[in-house]
Amino acid sequence: MAASPDSFWVSLEEYLRTSYDPDMEFVDGVLVERFGGWLHSLVQSNILVALRRKYPHLKVVVEFRSRTTASRYRIPDVTVLLTAPTTRYLLEAAFLVVEVLSEDDSMTRVIGKLQEYAALGVPNIWLIDPRMKLMWVYRPPALVEIEGDTVAVTDGSLELSRAEIFAE
Repeated sequence: MAASPDSFWVSLEEYLRTSYDPDMEFVDGVLVERFGGWLHSLVQSNILVALRRKYPHLKVVVEFRSRTTASRYRIPDVTVLLTAPTTRYLLEAAFLVVEVLSEDDSMTRVIGKLQEYAALGVPNIWLIDPRMKLMWVYRPPALVEIEGDTVAVTDGSLELSRAEIFAE
């Protein structure tokens, strides 16, 4: 991966012992900045609040560092766990990972992240576009657009409506 003006080279050890504000992803030795914005933050917050309200038994957090490969740590917008992790960073597959598109996201980069989550064993992966108000579920190898009013996990035990996700 080539370094860009918004990325920085560091060792894995330095990444894991350093706090960044805002936090950055670690991809094969490169720190990668993440950019959100108002709509991104609003949708991320809506998802967090709705999931915590509807499913209080689940552990729902935003921007929790998660190892996807030996040399990559991603920061999903929303992570849902069945139990609290026992480590500082998530080292195993989450139950659900939600990525919210930012204005500067490229589909190539986003699909790469979704593929990493799937390869790790994350059974439920959602992609949300706050500007177009679109929802997708990633079911390797396909990104499937949700045409109805709700997006759900594969076993149906958790779902959110468009109204909950895109509330203003």
